Order: sequence, then C-alpha cells, then structure tokens
Amino acid sequence: MSQFLSRFAHGGCVRWGVANLISCTAFLSGLILLNGCGPSVNRYALIDQSLLAGDPARAAEIVEQNANEYGATSRLLYGMDRGITLQLAGRYRESNAELDRAEEEVERLYTRTIRSETAAFLSNDNALPYEGDAYEHVMINVIKALNYAAQGQLQEALVEARRIDHRLNVLSDRVQETGRYRSDGFARYLTGILYEAAGELNNAFIAYRNAFEAYEAMSGWSRTPPPPSLRSDLLRTAEALDLTAEFERYRQAFPDVAFESVPAHEQLAQVILISYNGRAPRKEDRYIDLPVSVDALQLVLLNRGLSQSAFQRNRAADSLLYGINGQVVRVALPRLVSQKTRVPFEAMTLTDTGGRAVTVRSELAHNVTALAEKSLSERMPAITSKALARAATKFAMAEGATFGAVQAAGRDIGPLVGLIVGLLTKGLAVASEEADKRSWQTLPDEIHVARAWVSPGLHQVSIQPSGQGKGERLLNLDQGQTTFLIQRVME
Repeated sequence: MSQFLSRFAHGGCVRWGVANLISCTAFLSGLILLNGCGPSVNRYALIDQSLLAGDPARAAEIVEQNANEYGATSRLLYGMDRGITLQLAGRYRESNAELDRAEEEVERLYTRTIRSETAAFLSNDNALPYEGDAYEHVMINVIKALNYAAQGQLQEALVEARRIDHRLNVLSDRVQETGRYRSDGFARYLTGILYEAAGELNNAFIAYRNAFEAYEAMSGWSRTPPPPSLRSDLLRTAEALDLTAEFERYRQAFPDVAFESVPAHEQLAQVILISYNGRAPRKEDRYIDLPVSVDALQLVLLNRGLSQSAFQRNRAADSLLYGINGQVVRVALPRLVSQKTRVPFEAMTLTDTGGRAVTVRSELAHNVTALAEKSLSERMPAITSKALARAATKFAMAEGATFGAVQAAGRDIGPLVGLIVGLLTKGLAVASEEADKRSWQTLPDEIHVARAWVSPGLHQVSIQPSGQGKGERLLNLDQGQTTFLIQRVME
C-alpha cells in the first residue's frame, strides 16, 4: 500500500490513464470504508455478560485480555476497569495494586506532549491520553478505601480516607463555581463511616458535616439527597463530642430523626452493605453534518433528514458520499446514554442464633450517572469549540490538497484527479471525525448503602436483591467490629 501511495503522490494515477484511475478511485474508497469500521466486539458487553452471570473473575480476565485494545492512550482507563473488576472478584490486594498505578497515571497526565495534541487535532480526541473526570479520580481512592475496609484493614482504609479529603480539598480550591462538581457527598460520607469505625469521632463528625453540605450543594443536579442515616450520624457524633450548638442546630433541622448514642453502638457490631447497582452511562457519537453549499444542504437532508443520527452503521457510506460531494463538514460530539438501575433499594436482614432478626433498607448514596452528565455538560462548550475548529481545519486542508492536485495535473486530466483527491481527503476528513467516547464504564449507575447495628455473635445475613449469587452468608461478629460487604447488582 505504501508503494501505491508513493506512486499516487508523484502523479502515478495521472500516468495510468482512465482505467487505472477508476481502479484508483475504488481502492481509495475502500480505504475510507475501512477507516469507518470499528472493533467487531465490544469488551464492555462481554464484561457485562460475565457480571450478569455472577462471574466477576471472568470480567477481570476480559479486561486483562484486552489490555492491547486499550492501548497506550487509555492506560488510566485500563487500570480503573481492572481495579473495580478485581474488587468484585474479591481480589482486593491486586485491585489496589492496579488502582495505585491508575492513581500514578492521573498525576502523570497533568503534563501532555505537543505531538499528541497535534495528532488529536488532525484526527480526533481518541489520540489523546484518557485523563478521566474529576469524579472518577475520587472514585479511585473510594474503591481503594473499600478494598482495605473489606479486608478489615481500617488503618489502611483511613490512609485512603485522608487522600480523599486532600483530593476534594484541592478540587474545591481549584473549582470556585458553586454549581459545579467541587465536592463529593458519597466520598465524604464514606470517610465519615471509616473514621467512626476506627473510633476517630472528631474526624467522623467533620466528614459527616462535609458530606451533608456536599449533598446539599449538589442537590440541584445530582438527584441524590443526603441519605437519611447521615442525619442520625450527625446527631450521634455531635452529642458524643459535646458539641452543643451543632447538636441543637441539627436537632432543629431534623426533629423527627431518631438516633442511638455512641456508647450504645460501642456495645454492638456494625455491618455495612455497599451495593453497586446498574451500569454507568455509555457514550456514543452524535454527528452534526454542516453543508457548505446549497447542493450539499440538499444532500445532507436527503441522507440524514432533519435529525442527526448517531448510528455507526452510516459512517462508511457517509464518508464516501460526502467525499464525492466535497462540500460537507462533519462534527462529532459525545452524548451520554443512561443505563439506569431498576432496583430502588436492597433489604439486608441479619438473624442471630436465637432467631432475632434486624432488617434495614439501603439508601441511595451516589448517582454516578448524574455525575457523568454534569461532567460532560461542563466540558461540552470546550469540546464543541475544539471539534468545530478541527473539522474546519481538516476541510480547509482537503480543499487545498484538491486544488493543488488539479493545478498540478493540468487541464485535461485535472478534473478527474481532483475528484479522486477530493474523495480521498474529504472522505477521510469525514471518516476520521469521531467523538471521544471513553469513560469508566465498569462503574455502576448508583451506589446504595445499608448500615445495621446488631449484637455480637453469629449472624445469617440475607440480602435482597443480591448480587453475584451471594444472597445469604454467615458472619461471626465481635463487639465493636465493623464489617463491609460489597456486591454488584446488574439490574
């Protein structure tokens, strides 16, 4: 192929004659068609199938087997996908090792090379390293903290809790607009739970207070009110610390909230359920075809109608059609497709050897879909401006290449050469336009939290609906112990 392109670049097509020019056109059309073809198998579909079958170990294997498909530009995404699937498989140490590397990649990506920026500008943003969204960076530390907590390593979990605090404090200083994502209610709430489980009541109260304020600040777009249990946590810890003013303020704000004192809880054991429900939203292309002439406008209307289709099946045909016309500029923007969970809550029942049962309902603590929507909406003006500039630049370069080829070929063969060069350059300009659809797709749609305090001893735990086929299990709980259970529900 390189030999063919070399001959073409030096006027080879002109010397071949009309017959070979027709073959040349067909060959270049084939290149355009090939450029519009994507991978035949979606790795996320295979991961979902494994999780639906209750086989998270297989999901982790699929991520590892597709390491080359992620490529050098998606090393962060690979680490995040690998980390969460390893967690679901119960391989907590390996999960944290992978997430450690992902966290290092986040820091490394603060600097970016000019070469990668230029390549992305002339093709699409998939040529750039995936940096992740701010909420995804926070989730790296959240999952690491949960990994330690699930192993009963509270002190190590507190290290991650402090990293969460630091990351969110830096984010809050950097993002001044109050309506944007600058804190994280769930991450703050989790740190409060961890601090209280470790007996650090002062840090727990501060974390609970910050969590409540974050939930309130995010309520306009996050669709996640403060969990009802968070109100009890604030009252309980404020009372234990003799924070009279704060206790009275929260007592007036939550007059109907019941809570038990810290000394009463110290005689019990706590079981915390973290349920990952549904699927995070995926991204797809939204194509906007901008005609440069009246004829091109008619072509666009005939080809796509008034709606801007996002279906990949039209890319190859559109590239060929618009390449021949030569007066259509394509812009690709990402759009989110939500995959909402159908599970409003879980019921967790703990039954002791005497038949006494305690049942609690989980509460919505984190809406990942809302966070993804907010993040994309905040970045969309910059994405759109860059996409328009890129499309205009590619069109101008294609116009220049076509004009130069016509002038070089001469009057007789010039129009035919112009058609071929225009088909190649303008068709590839259309075919190469693709939005960056990468995201941490192995995250859930929502995270639910259930907390139960029970007497020490042997308990049978039943969770409905359950994830990964673990609806029932036995736990031997000690006084003052906090046990974390993590499950994945795909519904």
